[in-house]
Amino acid sequence: MDIVRNFTPARITKVVLITLLGSLVLTISAKIKIPFYPVPMTMQTFVILLIGMTCGYKLGILIVSAYLFEGLIGMPVFANSPEKGIGIIYFTGPTMGYLIGFLVAVFFSGIFEYKKMFSTFLKLIFSVSFVYFLGLIWLGILIGWEKPLFKIGAQPFLLAELFKILILVFLSPVLLKFSTLKKII
Repeated sequence: MDIVRNFTPARITKVVLITLLGSLVLTISAKIKIPFYPVPMTMQTFVILLIGMTCGYKLGILIVSAYLFEGLIGMPVFANSPEKGIGIIYFTGPTMGYLIGFLVAVFFSGIFEYKKMFSTFLKLIFSVSFVYFLGLIWLGILIGWEKPLFKIGAQPFLLAELFKILILVFLSPVLLKFSTLKKII
């Protein structure tokens, strides 16, 4: 019951506003395509890890859940929506495992403490690996295990992923000043 008593109207308002803002930033990051070799990259995983680092795992899971819910009910928040469908049809397509992996990635990036650059790098690699792990599992279920899943579902994105993680590592001393958001929930 102490948890319920700690939620004042002002605190609830902050949580709702941060959740909506985080979901909006995540939507924008899905729509921005940066030319990168061999495939263009979006900034979704960057924002997922950023949300975890700054907001913590509780608020992070709330933000990502809101984003996924918005997509499930048909809002065009995902990277290739509405061009390639919306709602449950898009969600259950080839990217579903990656989208669910966002929840695991934001959890781990939100639960870790970040002090040194090398350990920050390893923790972010660990966190984002779940996006690819779950994405490849779902891709295998959907298109078949005999296909070169790693080659089509992860390998093209790894260089871009490394680039995004390195940016977060170098920005982490500044980002951690915003970690007071972790105390809202």
